[in-house]
Amino acid sequence: MVSLDSESDVLGRGDEAPTFELPGADGATYSLSDFADKDALLIVFTCNHCPYAKAKIDELNRLATEYDDLAVVGINANDPEEYPDDSFERMQELVERGEIQYDAYLFDESQNVAAAYGARCTPDPFLFRNDNGAFKLAYHGRLDDAPNPDDEPSEREMATHVETLLDGDQITAVEKPSRGCSIKWKPGNEPAYWDV
Repeated sequence: MVSLDSESDVLGRGDEAPTFELPGADGATYSLSDFADKDALLIVFTCNHCPYAKAKIDELNRLATEYDDLAVVGINANDPEEYPDDSFERMQELVERGEIQYDAYLFDESQNVAAAYGARCTPDPFLFRNDNGAFKLAYHGRLDDAPNPDDEPSEREMATHVETLLDGDQITAVEKPSRGCSIKWKPGNEPAYWDV
């Protein structure tokens, strides 16, 4: 298992969220406009099999439940041919069983969305502010201060950032990178920023 840290080398603070139209594990299709009624949007590139990603499911469920004005969207871009546990069918199972309770859990089969956001690892969280209908990046970094799957977090950092946004304030905190398994690109599909 290769662990990587997230990097802000594609999207920077203030950049607009790249658009997408992706199938959800609940049978619906989602785009950014489906979350336009929310003040904040947390997009997390994640998957089903990675221990780092699995360790953060409870926190993502908690964020989705805790804040009415926040949409939590998971996007799985991993290659299901090489990693069958990351298949769309497995995503559907996890949602149907209630293990994943995000506002949406989406499948990026082409991997184009992950590349547009500069995703590197699972989980890789991007927090956006709704700025008059345009989602602009406010923070790209980890969910909490537990770097490894077996560590217990002492600080819910993303929850603090969400509250800052929902209070109408700018996030001034230094971005602390997320850590996780590398995105599993299909052969030849690695984006230009991928140098692992």
